[in-house]
Amino acid sequence: MANENNNKTLAQEQCEELLGALKARFEKNMHRHEGLEWARVQEKLEANTEKLWSLSEMERTGGEPDVVGYVKEKDEYIFYDCSTESPKGRRSVCYDREALESRKKHKPENSAIDMATSMGIELLTEDQYRELQKLENFDMKTSSWVQTPTNIRKLGGAIFCDRRYDTIFVYHNGAESYYAARGFRGSLKV
Repeated sequence: MANENNNKTLAQEQCEELLGALKARFEKNMHRHEGLEWARVQEKLEANTEKLWSLSEMERTGGEPDVVGYVKEKDEYIFYDCSTESPKGRRSVCYDREALESRKKHKPENSAIDMATSMGIELLTEDQYRELQKLENFDMKTSSWVQTPTNIRKLGGAIFCDRRYDTIFVYHNGAESYYAARGFRGSLKV
């Protein structure tokens, strides 16, 4: 469910609470962002309230966002959802709006693409998902939709990933399918 906050800003108290949670996670998981300093990240976040709102949506839906990289040329910090399993508040969704509308019965409440768009984030690509898995083991019991190549989507399919048997698997399903253990992970550049 999308937050009805159309101006995409947070109250001061919400900002402080979110920044505190993000800082604690950043400091607890330095292996995800070696060599980076929280003060610079916070400075960028405080200068971009819409991105801070997107991070609050990631947090609200169970994503546990954290910094996983920095692009020096663009002066951008990269956040991914780092929850151990696919975010709880983003499960039981089909892939996109077209898939949602194609279902005749038992429609899910939303789609991964629509939710990500409303949150101001993007689904991870397969390559980003593989990079995330180099940091830690994620999705050992769940799976996550990832951005699907156009040629696969045109044929009605979508792809998702998970980790089993110490291996990252990429699978396919009809884009209209949804499962209680499948959600999606997002990325955000700040």
